[in-house]
Amino acid sequence: MRIALSQLTTGPDPEKNLRLVEEWTRRAADAGARVVVFPEASMACFGTPLAPLAQPLDGPWADGVREIALATGTVVVAGMFTPADQGRVANTLLATGPGVEESYDKIHLYDAFGFRESETVAPGSRPAVIDVDGVRLGLATCYDVRFPELFRAHADAGAVGTLLAASWGAGPGKLDQWELLVRARALDATVWVAAVGQADPGTGPGPVPTGIGHSLMVGPDGTVRASLGADPELLITELDVEEVGAVREKTSVLANRRPDVWR
Repeated sequence: MRIALSQLTTGPDPEKNLRLVEEWTRRAADAGARVVVFPEASMACFGTPLAPLAQPLDGPWADGVREIALATGTVVVAGMFTPADQGRVANTLLATGPGVEESYDKIHLYDAFGFRESETVAPGSRPAVIDVDGVRLGLATCYDVRFPELFRAHADAGAVGTLLAASWGAGPGKLDQWELLVRARALDATVWVAAVGQADPGTGPGPVPTGIGHSLMVGPDGTVRASLGADPELLITELDVEEVGAVREKTSVLANRRPDVWR
């Protein structure tokens, strides 16, 4: 399966960002991509007041993404913000396209490194997977990558890969952590991990996670198969479904788990 990682930089205007999603999706479709993955906060970048711009999944921004996916014959995965309780929003991944309609609300909120996502964002409560041409893929968002349970849940649900959308915070050691964590999660669950982040916009507003780029595709054996630098760029990658079975036969970490010990 050909997957496109769309490492762009979004701004505060949802309509302008939707046009970027359209432009990059068409480029990916022209390159033969079946799935096009955009970063977290594709609807509007962090540092923007979220509650006033949040829209429901049947609102104009999500419908715009649906139209783009249908027009290009691709499955588009993009980060947006939907209304939640107590004046907060949900940090939502929309996955939509021919035969696919799903959403995932980020479970693990980024209350770390001087940023408190939970002040404005309500946590999700369920994992989500999608099926594209018979291939099952999990959905995850940014800080989720620090929690191996979610990626194992995807594998237990039959997924051979996880699509990870991020707007990774900059700082000392953060790039090393990003690459290490993505590779570790692929190994934990023996799945492909297609990890796409916002490109590095340069100087950002303090602790707000505006992105560092360095999107990467990692195989189920934990090796990096393709990667980008910090600048906006489109990465076309391939996911080999059969390789997952071969790796799981050799590295039986899922089969060798001892849930009886950890209950």
